[in-house]
Amino acid sequence: MVFWEGYVSDEMMGTFAPIVIYWLYAGVYQLLPPLDRFRLHTRKEEEQKNLVPMATVIKGVLLQQLIQATIARILFLVTGSSSATEKFVQPSVSVQLIQIFVAMVVMDTWQYFVHRYMHQNRFLYRHVHSQHHRLVVPYAIGALYNHPLEGLLLDTFGGAISFLISGMTAQTAVFFFCFAVIKTVDDHCGLWLPGNIFHIFFRNNTAYHDVHHQLQGAKYNYSQPFFSVWDRLLGTHMSYSLVARAEGGFEVRPSKD
Repeated sequence: MVFWEGYVSDEMMGTFAPIVIYWLYAGVYQLLPPLDRFRLHTRKEEEQKNLVPMATVIKGVLLQQLIQATIARILFLVTGSSSATEKFVQPSVSVQLIQIFVAMVVMDTWQYFVHRYMHQNRFLYRHVHSQHHRLVVPYAIGALYNHPLEGLLLDTFGGAISFLISGMTAQTAVFFFCFAVIKTVDDHCGLWLPGNIFHIFFRNNTAYHDVHHQLQGAKYNYSQPFFSVWDRLLGTHMSYSLVARAEGGFEVRPSKD
């Protein structure tokens, strides 16, 4: 039993809930009071280094989400029913957890190799992936700021493949995609907050991804959004240390293994 049962179909929730969650969660970060003592970059660095205004970032994210929603609707129409009243037999919780874990591994694998190739192919980096790296200092709302082609290949296709290979139902997909969105936003939030569960349970976290956005780490730490396994296996892992800045906050200092 889920709270939307009888009101909205699982397919509709799977399409639009991740978008709503994205703006709610990113909005919370954006509306938080000044937290300079937890920032990984100073506000001055954000203003000076980022090459694109927030209004453009918001438009880019909305465009990607429009494409994502369109592909999701097609995927769900092909694989399931759009009826809000039709009953589905859900697998046991343990089976659903296994499916979610499989989807996490598949998504990580897909995104690692596509992401890495976009850095290695000069044409793709210059004309496609470099758009994401215009945010040298990441922030939450810009988590999905990508070129539309990258958004389609990396995120939308990655999500679709994860859904299909894991064999999860549309209802399980609601939770998986919302979790993936929250994790992606958190990885780009630019804050090292005490007690953040993602920092506790995932080595691939805000500081880990911040390394990738730095010049010396651009060819490392490709893994996203969950694990760092592929980086470690294929020699693209870069360690880091967190150093407290005198003026407040932390500095992520990359260090090659």
